[in-house]
Amino acid sequence: MSGLELIAAVLGVTAVWLTVKQNAWCWPIGLVMVLIYGWLFFEVKLYSGMLLQVAYAILQLYGWWQWKRPGRSQDARQVSRLQTQALFTGLAVGALLSAALGAAMANWTDAALPWLDATLTGFSLVAQLWMAQKRLQCWALWVVVDIVYVGQYLHQQLYFTAGFFAVLTLIAVRGWLEWRRDPALVQA
Repeated sequence: MSGLELIAAVLGVTAVWLTVKQNAWCWPIGLVMVLIYGWLFFEVKLYSGMLLQVAYAILQLYGWWQWKRPGRSQDARQVSRLQTQALFTGLAVGALLSAALGAAMANWTDAALPWLDATLTGFSLVAQLWMAQKRLQCWALWVVVDIVYVGQYLHQQLYFTAGFFAVLTLIAVRGWLEWRRDPALVQA
């Protein structure tokens, strides 16, 4: 399984780096990555993480559409900041998703880390949605989530994936710095 895990990690680093560079190829490459990770997480009983990959697959398609808007390049997403109310609403939704999914996984499955996995899943969904919408704050949320993911994957002995998330943390910092300088954001 480590060969497949390595392939997924390499695809993931590539996809996130392309996201930082605002290259729409990040979305189809990311789609392949999340499909691989969905299988891997099922194998190690990280069911919330597996479900997250299914949601990511949908969000990969949404993000690709948001960024490209076929035939309407003038409508394509530009980098923007979330207003305070939208920021807190997103975080509250992440917390509610985490609690609901954690309770479900703890009570109805043999999930390895039901509460932690569910919490990371809830907030990852929020971060991914914000990324698809090119919201600057997605990167700050990714930094926090990715750091915690490193610990979870080390615990599950998914060493390539832990390393992948350590690299993702660094890329998320880079994404924050680059998107802050985006001309669309500076003009807003």
